[in-house]
Amino acid sequence: MPTWSASQYLKFEDERTRPAAELVARVPLEAPERIVDIGCGPGNSTELLVRRWPGAAVAGFDTSDTMLEAARKRLPETEFFKADAARWMPDADVDLIYSNATFQWVPDHLAVLAGLFGALKPGGVLAVQMPDNLGEPSHVAMDETAGAGPWAGKLASAGLARDRLPAKPVYYDRLAPMSQSFDIWHTIYTHPQDGPEGIVEWLKGTGLRPYLDPLDEAERAGYLAAYTARIAKAYPARADGKLLLWFPRLFIVAVKA
Repeated sequence: MPTWSASQYLKFEDERTRPAAELVARVPLEAPERIVDIGCGPGNSTELLVRRWPGAAVAGFDTSDTMLEAARKRLPETEFFKADAARWMPDADVDLIYSNATFQWVPDHLAVLAGLFGALKPGGVLAVQMPDNLGEPSHVAMDETAGAGPWAGKLASAGLARDRLPAKPVYYDRLAPMSQSFDIWHTIYTHPQDGPEGIVEWLKGTGLRPYLDPLDEAERAGYLAAYTARIAKAYPARADGKLLLWFPRLFIVAVKA
């Protein structure tokens, strides 16, 4: 997993919290008693859960100490703990497993999601959102830049690539037979940015982390300059001078049979 900066991530808190809020709104539970937020980050998604279900016992976990520190400052009355989404399993009394923008980083995540869903009690809900943007110009340019500079050798051995998400029918075939209801959909968000630097600044908090972490300071500066030049070509300015970052996301809400 890449290293994370809570402050960098939260530079775009409103935009990053919007899909989290839309996922919460689609959860068909009136009064869950126990909720777990997988990959809670700095607590912005967990806060949505606490607000919607103030009577529930809400907990969140993450692998990043900096994210957990920020989450605890944000929600001092909420339980946060360190754990790995690829290995954690719920107790039998968890009503809702919620995860916003985490499982795209987990190898073989469909098998992990099936295991989590299977561990829920009947009527429990699995609610997951994942970025589905590896085919977008922003992410294609990351790979192109990685292979086109003096850092190419270092990045080639860094294990950069995360897997593309399976097609929606693959999720359906794996999870729907375990469900009393199953909903899966795509939403493409549009985020206007002030120039190519704005898009790069957004991605420094997420997708660029695996590319920047292995580099030293000089290499990182060189990579970002080359990447910014590619972004400027890939995202032309619109009528008002803004650049539009298109951001597809996949949502799943499943109720266990």
